[in-house]
Amino acid sequence: MIGLIGKKIGMSQIFDANGKVIPVTLVQAGPCVVVQRKVVDTDGYTSIQLGFEEIPERKTAKPQRGHFQKHNVKNFRHLKEFKISESDEINTGDIFDVNIFQLNEIIKVSGVSKGKGFQGVMKRHNFAGFITSHGTHESFRGPGSVGQCSQPSRIFKGMKMAGHMGSDNVTVKNLKIVKIDADRNILLIKGAIPGARNSIVYLNK
Repeated sequence: MIGLIGKKIGMSQIFDANGKVIPVTLVQAGPCVVVQRKVVDTDGYTSIQLGFEEIPERKTAKPQRGHFQKHNVKNFRHLKEFKISESDEINTGDIFDVNIFQLNEIIKVSGVSKGKGFQGVMKRHNFAGFITSHGTHESFRGPGSVGQCSQPSRIFKGMKMAGHMGSDNVTVKNLKIVKIDADRNILLIKGAIPGARNSIVYLNK
């Protein structure tokens, strides 16, 4: 098994044996149920589909409800595929939790970053802005010159300007698991991970 679906709970801190503070992010990792196993003969590749957060049948759309009934599993709010090898003996209905991870293991976490809305160039691209001295007026946080004059009379694509910021798919690699709470299925991961509180993240070995 190479990964799990999890939910970001929030951030905290713990202390190591030497009394050094370690910033950690708490993630509820599973339990996840195998909803479907895809094979090369019928699907063209090998993977498993995991379900996370069981919900009542009345809260499930009819197409998804048929999918769950076909594989004889309960209804879940979130689904995610993870690639596996053909030799892995994983079947529909199997349950995975934090026990697939080990202490001090290095993982990568993927999620959707916090949405910041429409932002200017200083916040979005770390522009310095203009000097706040005599002579500067009307524009203190503007981008400055962005284009040319008569040739080519347009702004090039990719120019750093104000616009929508955040809500991007972000993957952070080389994160260490510093503590595992197996009773509550919670991982304590050193450092920050993408997303707001209660957002869904994907944990990969």
